[in-house]
Amino acid sequence: MARHARAYGVATIPLRMRAPYDVSALVALVGLIRREAIHLVHTHSSIDSWLGGMAARLTGRPVVRSRHVSVPVRNGWNPVYSLLADRILTSGQAVRRLLVRAGVRPGKIVSLPAGVDFDRFRPGVLPDRVREEFQLAWPVLGSVAMFRGSKGHLDLLDAFALVRFRFPQAKLLFVGDGGRRPMVEAVARERELKDAVIFTGFREDVAALLSAMDVFVLASTRTEGVPQSLVQAMAMKVPVVATATGGIPEVVEDGKTGLLVKPRDPHALASALEASLGNPDAARERAERARDLVSRHYSRDAAMDRLEVVYRSLLQR
Repeated sequence: MARHARAYGVATIPLRMRAPYDVSALVALVGLIRREAIHLVHTHSSIDSWLGGMAARLTGRPVVRSRHVSVPVRNGWNPVYSLLADRILTSGQAVRRLLVRAGVRPGKIVSLPAGVDFDRFRPGVLPDRVREEFQLAWPVLGSVAMFRGSKGHLDLLDAFALVRFRFPQAKLLFVGDGGRRPMVEAVARERELKDAVIFTGFREDVAALLSAMDVFVLASTRTEGVPQSLVQAMAMKVPVVATATGGIPEVVEDGKTGLLVKPRDPHALASALEASLGNPDAARERAERARDLVSRHYSRDAAMDRLEVVYRSLLQR
């Protein structure tokens, strides 16, 4: 993130934040806000929401807090949301509902999923380079996700093993990195799927990788908002199969814009993948409707406009 920010000419200042009550980090943040004349603080996770929120309160600055995942929030009084945030942005309506049920005042919460850059993620991005790099032929299943437990990589491996009985030439692309990747790679070897499963690692050419997929699949088990990789695949007219968890059903309507299955059900996931591969015409029709949906509701420009409205409303106040 720091490298990307610097490429855009945005100043970056690394600051270690070891705990919610890291006094040295709090003092440093207060000094930074005053020295750089910061007008607004935007936090995204747990520790930074405590420290950034307290530093903003000590300096009289407004605070925006983003909630990206659908992990339940403790009911009752929660200072991060009640005291240390003026506005809360959620990555979809499902996350917003969780916060409301936890007692957060609805007027403070704005559903604002990440938008798609349609100049980058568009139909027509050529897959030839990626297909040649990984020696891919039809059919290619793929997933773009960080390697953590909630992303369901092991469930997808189980489903893929079933799909291979009907489509023995199928390949599976795992795009991304993370702490659980070595474990998933070991399981793929144990199940004798090593030659059929490709681990690309972290990649910045995600659009090219998506273009090489015949079906995009997200097997998340929990803690999802509206996943960015999912709407990117939909923007590129890649047929999608996903689990009905978190905010995914907000964009994937079963049978219309994709196929939905229950989380943690590899057999149902395999059936949906086989249905997509076995009836490509129906899959393409769903992909067309998916592209239309995200083009109308999930553009990056629209998301940035809405974010700017939130920022300006707090700064003017």
